[in-house]
Amino acid sequence: MNAAQMVTALKEKFGDAVLSTTEFRGEHTLQVSLTSVKSLLKYCRDELNFDYLVDISSLDHMGQEPRFEMVYEVYGYGHHQHLRIKAQIPDEEEPATVSDIWPTADWHEREVWDMMGIKFAGHPDLRRILMWEGYPYFPLRKDFPLAGKPSDMPEVGFTGIAPMADGPFVTSAGAPDTVAREPRAKRVE
Repeated sequence: MNAAQMVTALKEKFGDAVLSTTEFRGEHTLQVSLTSVKSLLKYCRDELNFDYLVDISSLDHMGQEPRFEMVYEVYGYGHHQHLRIKAQIPDEEEPATVSDIWPTADWHEREVWDMMGIKFAGHPDLRRILMWEGYPYFPLRKDFPLAGKPSDMPEVGFTGIAPMADGPFVTSAGAPDTVAREPRAKRVE
């Protein structure tokens, strides 16, 4: 069974829970309702043999409702097919953990919590994985300032000017053309 046939099988099995499907350059994406994402992912593992959870990530669509979107990437080693499942999440919703389906989801969900502030209902150990405990912000949200926020933790959180600001590897947003904008085009003076 190829990915297109698997998408068709998922649409037949889950009906209206599959809100839309897209295919671009051989990659298949399903937009599903938040309430069905866990059962759909379990079906993908148990019935469609997607035995590898590649990644869980999230998007911040600040200014839109729902604001957040979860993205699950799954792969099957037996059939070599890849599938992307997306679910939109209103600001205060908590998607169900999938760490009971794929144990590696534990770390992925902790990273999403740490960087984006999306909590997972039923997660066995939801705590910071990249930032220190007690850090009050979520750095990948679009409302987090690029320069960062002051920290009360000396020598833990860097709050000074970034050492590479305007350096050869830093992109200049708003530059008039690609040559001025791209890091590889900058010369160290």
